[in-house]
Amino acid sequence: MRAKREFRDRESTEVAVLDALVNRADDGMTVFELRAAVAAEIDALEDALARLKDDELIVVDSTGGRTVIKPAERVIPDEPVDDEDESLSDWIRRRIPF
Repeated sequence: MRAKREFRDRESTEVAVLDALVNRADDGMTVFELRAAVAAEIDALEDALARLKDDELIVVDSTGGRTVIKPAERVIPDEPVDDEDESLSDWIRRRIPF
């Protein structure tokens, strides 16, 4: 599943992070899991996480002795977003790293 369309006009690493988190919305992901799921340098990933947190698109949950990152509720689509509905700009963004 992918993040809602209105959150897809962000930098490619931010979109990749949101998509990965939406796929694991219930459990969340650790930074290490995100690092494995998102094809980006660690510095780019850290910058993306900081921007997403500043924009309140992610939530950091430190309960249970483990820190996980979850998408904000408004990022999660009500229905799965089909990859066939991908816009041309999304397609280009996925294929050409910025």
